[in-house]
Amino acid sequence: MTTSIIPTFQNSYTVSPQQQDNPSNYCKLQWRRGQLLVKLPGLVKQPYLSSLDKEESLVECLKHSPVSLVCIDPKLGEEKLLLWATACEQASKPIFLHIPSAKQQAKFNSTFLASLKRVTEWLVALMLLLAVSPIVLGLGCIMRVYSPGALFSREWHVGERGKLFRIMKFRTTDGLSEGENDQNITLLGSWMRKWGLENVPQLLNVLRGEMSLIGPGCCTLQNAVRLSLQEQRHLNALPGIIVRLQVETEFQPAESGCGETV
Repeated sequence: MTTSIIPTFQNSYTVSPQQQDNPSNYCKLQWRRGQLLVKLPGLVKQPYLSSLDKEESLVECLKHSPVSLVCIDPKLGEEKLLLWATACEQASKPIFLHIPSAKQQAKFNSTFLASLKRVTEWLVALMLLLAVSPIVLGLGCIMRVYSPGALFSREWHVGERGKLFRIMKFRTTDGLSEGENDQNITLLGSWMRKWGLENVPQLLNVLRGEMSLIGPGCCTLQNAVRLSLQEQRHLNALPGIIVRLQVETEFQPAESGCGETV
């Protein structure tokens, strides 16, 4: 199974009409300089690959392939994006949304200042995390007693250059419920939201280079698939924990925003 999919990662194939109703024809795979491009099938499709339909087999194929990163078309829809994002996470392969590039500013000063900003924010995030560690420990103990279940919620968001990552937050809803539904919010969760304490674990995202302390809004994967091509350009920036509202209102979808205001 693993060896049979690797050549398909490197090429595109045309399939017979009998194969075109198979589930794995939802996408076309293209191999480019160690990158796996997952695109809409178009007119040229590949042979049926059952490994593309199941998370377990897709994980094994990615683990044993020479793929360095995956770039996926957001037009494939939320369901398939979640399938590939979860599989890439388990296979330790970075995954990016294929989005339009923003205007590049290749000036030395801009690059230097950006690097300096990241180092500064990393140090500040580390000091803040150490300072609030007693609060984090206390909240964790209280949640264990009064709200059994996972301590954190880990929702997929879109980061710099379209990279998919999971935002870390304290869980504020009933641990026995599915998803972060506001109707299932606990008394402790309501108190944490009032003071913004559920966002404290996002300092870990800053330390991992997935977010900054100050920056544009962080868009959920669910909302990212609804954005137009022009709106997707905003996803090239490194998202921030604070000062989100002003940036979000410029490109949020009509139905809901691309993140939460801190």
